[in-house]
Amino acid sequence: MAVSYKARRRWSLIILLVGMPLYIVFAVSVMNWVGDLPFVIELVAYVVLGVLWIFPFKAVFRGVGKADPDVVSKE
Repeated sequence: MAVSYKARRRWSLIILLVGMPLYIVFAVSVMNWVGDLPFVIELVAYVVLGVLWIFPFKAVFRGVGKADPDVVSKE
């Protein structure tokens, strides 16, 4: 099922404004639960957790910054 451009824009906004802060809290909680790690390993873990969230939402964010493909330009 294809999602319209407007729906993807709305979902991307919801993901960034609601989902992203929740994921940050989740990632920090996981790192606190793991315990004290050496700085380099902790840095790598934060980078991996910081990139990992985007993969499920890759289709939602694809092409959202471009012009609406459904609108016909008047030239």
